[in-house]
Amino acid sequence: MTSAIVEEKKMAEKKTSINKVLPHEYGCEVLLENTSIEKVKDPSFPNDAYLIWYLVDDKECIDLVRGTRVRIFDMYYDKYGPDTIQKIDFGYGRVSPKLWGYKQPEKKKRK
Repeated sequence: MTSAIVEEKKMAEKKTSINKVLPHEYGCEVLLENTSIEKVKDPSFPNDAYLIWYLVDDKECIDLVRGTRVRIFDMYYDKYGPDTIQKIDFGYGRVSPKLWGYKQPEKKKRK
């Protein structure tokens, strides 16, 4: 009877560890998570970002993610399981990826 309890605990730990997915392990960066389409249409995001539609508890969610399509698919498949990913499409960003998030260095005052 105690071995059954131990096995149940291991299964519960395994289920929670499956859902713990870190985007940097997949080479991805999540810019917006569980957002609306109006927020995603902002052109100030990089043009290499993808939109991903997926289902969680029969609720449709949209994320804006940077990375390759294959790695994005792998990350969401591992995080939410099979049959949750609905569609992966291009984002609406217009900024070059190498300039996105760039901050101009402060100028030093001359003496």
